[in-house]
Amino acid sequence: MARIVPRTLKGFRDYLPEAMIPRERLIETARQVYRSYGFSPIDTPALEYLDILTGKGSEETDRQLYRFQDHGGREVGMRFDLTVPLARFAAQHIHQLGTPFKRYHIAAVWRGENTQRGRYREFMQCDFDTLGTRAVTADIETALVIHDLLQALGLSRFTIRVNHRMVLNGLLERLGLVDRSTAVLRSLDKLAKIGPDKVAAEMAATAGMSPAQTRQVLTLAELQGSNQAILQQLGPLVAGSESGERGVGCLAEILAGVQAAGVAAERIRLDVSIARGLDYYTGTVFETFLDDLPAIGSVCSGGRYDDLAGMYRKQELPGIGASLGLDRLLAAMEELGMIAAVRTPAEVLLTFFDARRMGDYLQLAAQLRAAGVGVEFYPEPKKLGQQLKYADQRGFRFAVIAGQREFEAGQCQVKDLRTGQSVECALAQGARAVVQAIRAVTD
Repeated sequence: MARIVPRTLKGFRDYLPEAMIPRERLIETARQVYRSYGFSPIDTPALEYLDILTGKGSEETDRQLYRFQDHGGREVGMRFDLTVPLARFAAQHIHQLGTPFKRYHIAAVWRGENTQRGRYREFMQCDFDTLGTRAVTADIETALVIHDLLQALGLSRFTIRVNHRMVLNGLLERLGLVDRSTAVLRSLDKLAKIGPDKVAAEMAATAGMSPAQTRQVLTLAELQGSNQAILQQLGPLVAGSESGERGVGCLAEILAGVQAAGVAAERIRLDVSIARGLDYYTGTVFETFLDDLPAIGSVCSGGRYDDLAGMYRKQELPGIGASLGLDRLLAAMEELGMIAAVRTPAEVLLTFFDARRMGDYLQLAAQLRAAGVGVEFYPEPKKLGQQLKYADQRGFRFAVIAGQREFEAGQCQVKDLRTGQSVECALAQGARAVVQAIRAVTD
């Protein structure tokens, strides 16, 4: 029988330990931040009935859906994000959950799109959402969670850009373009990627806008200055539109709220060009960019979607949330040199020399793990050079060295594999002495 060539599908990838370890650390950090704000975990199936998914994002996401018939002949699709399944989930279970309901969901999603840097056809999203309230405090908290999450991941140079769909809709209302708002907003969402000239041409082609209408929309989208200066300029542009004025007021409250919570002024930026291409957004929208790597795109995006669950139930269920783009952020952090090249989650390699002392080695390893130190015990008694080479390849920070001579002297060595510095400690004191030695070497 011919052998099968091992290969992965285009747009998909395998994760070796050196890729999976930082992914898991990032996911755990996200969980900790979400939980600190009171968000609870949920999960939903990878597959949904096709009618649950189609028509909820955009024409583009409908085209990118992985869809097929299952064994029962039912039309199904693989989720393209975690927000649409959340709307279905909430419509089914909100009577048990109560409102407001705060959830986080960390899981894979699938889109059959063209691959690009940091983006694959299967990728992980780390979502958090608040359902059942229109209160602006939920919008403010969304910005705060994004801020605290990126800060907890060790990022200091980032900007959360915020806008409100009602501001854009207010201008469109004044221009008589409300019925074409979806096409306008989709075009406007491409402003940073393709520039104003191409956006204007697309608006004319898809929304039938006149040059004068296009100029006014782009004037609003390209407002510059401080947050307060932009707010002041927005007022006259949307004056007379109730929704536009409400949007400006909401933005003012959000900016004041995050400032009151201690977020530095340079971390949040009012950007009227942000529209978010998905159709279900109705209010505040967020995009987050790394100051040192803006070209990689937004690493955490989201917004308010007050009407999404209305497709499944009569009772309104407003919501707001955001999603951390895990793979995109990891690609950015790797490019910025923030990802250590390690292939083991353990800090310490316990070397093995004397087979007669196996029980002593295993006892020491168990004591260290009980003390909260990750330890890998080398499986065979080999020369020190071979074991240290293995430690270097896997990225261990420390090696604990104890051979026959060390056991007879009641000592072991703790070696910092980054600096080469070693500290001796008494074996009779067990894990406590080793932990103290690790601290001494680190300090």
